[in-house]
Amino acid sequence: MNGLFKQTLAGLRVLIVLTVLLGVIYPLGVWAVSRIPGLESNAEGSIITQDNRPVGSSLIGVDLQGDQWFHSRPSAGSPSASGASNKGPANPDLLDAIAKRRAAVAALEGVQPSQVPLDAVTTSGSGVDPAISVEYANLQVARVARVNGLPEAKVRELVEANTAGVLPGVNVGKLNLAVRDAAGGAR
Repeated sequence: MNGLFKQTLAGLRVLIVLTVLLGVIYPLGVWAVSRIPGLESNAEGSIITQDNRPVGSSLIGVDLQGDQWFHSRPSAGSPSASGASNKGPANPDLLDAIAKRRAAVAALEGVQPSQVPLDAVTTSGSGVDPAISVEYANLQVARVARVNGLPEAKVRELVEANTAGVLPGVNVGKLNLAVRDAAGGAR
């Protein structure tokens, strides 16, 4: 009986030490590191604010419905879930989905299907990429300008202003906010 009592006490001590270490000290340490200047934005979700209120995240892409907006990459999951499909590049269902997406984007943008960039028809690993290629953004400029009553040159400026990165990408959320502001803001 004495051995069982000693083992129980040893187990409780380990439980208490690990609870304090992993349940208190480690989370506080991670929180303290996130407060280092320059890391705060990323730690808080890279929130985009306008007029001192949150309007989105620069890390999470949301595809707004409507022709007045730039569209992001398609998602393999439902709008409320992120994730990739497990279909390989030769999967007939995937090839059919890509062909349908290519035809739909070509019809929406008034171009030949061969002019539709790959990121317009293929899903990302997460399904919530915040950026699209400059090529895909440029394909959408004429439609967005026409629907919003803006000059194409102005919309191209907005695309350029929201292009960044080593492999240049256009942040769709920030770009759509810029389009909204340029068009008068109330959309």
